[in-house]
Amino acid sequence: MGRVVRPHGLSGEVVVNFVSNRAERSMPGSVFQTDEGELRIESSRPFRYRWLVNFAGVHGIAAAERLRDRILRAPPLEDPAALWVHELVGSTVVDNADGRPLGTVAAVVANPVSDLLELDGGGLVPLRCVVEHGPGRIVVEIPAGLLD
Repeated sequence: MGRVVRPHGLSGEVVVNFVSNRAERSMPGSVFQTDEGELRIESSRPFRYRWLVNFAGVHGIAAAERLRDRILRAPPLEDPAALWVHELVGSTVVDNADGRPLGTVAAVVANPVSDLLELDGGGLVPLRCVVEHGPGRIVVEIPAGLLD
């Protein structure tokens, strides 16, 4: 879910790079597991493209420095509407227009406009074309000629 980048200031605050687009991950009370134990956010605020975070029990620059490069992990959030990469990969992609299978998702490729489903045949389908999803099956509505 993220990584502590470095200390910020002298009070124990650290710069954190979250790899989640879920706001609740950066809110006070959020708990993360690390290889060295649990960390709970006491306070946080946006900082450029990252976050400045105070973790419970971390006071002073020496304590903050010990967190440098620490990986933060958390269990998945329950959200039935969310699309998770680990659930997409291996799913069959079906065209909404005629029900024909378009391929199997081999990977999800990050893209600034819309992440892309990379199909096993090499085709790329924007994630925003997904109209329905369930276990092992993704239905897409794609523009004519996209995969030609």
